[in-house]
Amino acid sequence: MIRQYVDLAEAMRHALELARRGAGAVEPNPQVGAVVVDDRLNLLGAGFHARFGGPHAEIGALEQAGDRAAGATLIVSLEPCCHHGKTPPCVDAVLRAGIRRVVVGIADPFPRVAGQGIARLRAAGLEVEVGLLADEVRQLNAPFLKLIETGRPWVHAKWAMTLDGKIAACTGESRWISNPASRAVVHRLRGQVDAIVVGIETALRDDPQLTARPPGPRIATRIVVDSQARLPPASQLVRTARATPLLVATTAAAPAGRVADLQSCGAEVVVLPCGGSQRVDVESLLQELGRRQMTNILVEGGGALLGSFFDAGSIDELHVFVAPKLLGGAQSRGPMGGTGRPAPPATPDLDDPAFEFHDGDVYIHGRVRRLPHAVVSSPAALTP
Repeated sequence: MIRQYVDLAEAMRHALELARRGAGAVEPNPQVGAVVVDDRLNLLGAGFHARFGGPHAEIGALEQAGDRAAGATLIVSLEPCCHHGKTPPCVDAVLRAGIRRVVVGIADPFPRVAGQGIARLRAAGLEVEVGLLADEVRQLNAPFLKLIETGRPWVHAKWAMTLDGKIAACTGESRWISNPASRAVVHRLRGQVDAIVVGIETALRDDPQLTARPPGPRIATRIVVDSQARLPPASQLVRTARATPLLVATTAAAPAGRVADLQSCGAEVVVLPCGGSQRVDVESLLQELGRRQMTNILVEGGGALLGSFFDAGSIDELHVFVAPKLLGGAQSRGPMGGTGRPAPPATPDLDDPAFEFHDGDVYIHGRVRRLPHAVVSSPAALTP
């Protein structure tokens, strides 16, 4: 391992590259990377948090550095922990290794850390710097930070549409708008999130499995928003509920018999408050998923469901696949229903969107520039 960094920023960027390797495997923990360098910025050791419950990034970097860590500098994207959780405190390992200086990207907002790790290191006489590439660290860990700060998961919205903005023909047929290369991207996304969410109309029309093929680092809970508990026991989702988690989000208006049938098949049914039109309330669903420590959820549609999340100002990131196809038809569905905006926004909604080409399809993805206020005055509700 022979590598010399130009400056501390380059070393931190390397730590962030390492941290990204944990995506989908570490949640609800953050993605964290760490490197140990000597006074000439030669790399002595590197590590990253690879899986939930596994060693933290600092431990791997210190173990790789070995005795050379004494008097060296530890560069870590997130404040070292100071409490016993799934693993012992990283602060203790840093002190035992004889590290002289610690450079931290951002403080950890988790309540059991929240600056206490930095304080312990400084109290022990170590030089501690905080804030190097802080914006990049926050961007990497935006889902974790949102969960800690708001108690709600990061919401990814996904759809595939034609050039004329249709997600299904006037007959309801939607297979397949996007091509196999685009669908492979979707399966990779599914393998990194905690939940995949669809509305009952999509579940009834498409009878999907909502699984990642091939499997990814996470097994997502399939969630159907179904205020009347209409999901059939014969559907693929219910028939596979004992093998892959299925949660049906419903309301008190759902008939008790239907709820019992779903539960008897292995589905979990959660009754949530109603929003408008006796539909499941968006905010209540997000609170419930945050309570379950879900960090990332993927909302796949249909249009009524996506519109509900948009009206609530709850979409954080978009994944849109545009196929070079046309459908036409006044009755053909667009990707987003709901109330919508009264006029086009003055500025783009996506912050620095990326464009990729997959065998003719265009994949547009990016984060919502800001979390807008709900565009409707009444509580936003999900598709029935």
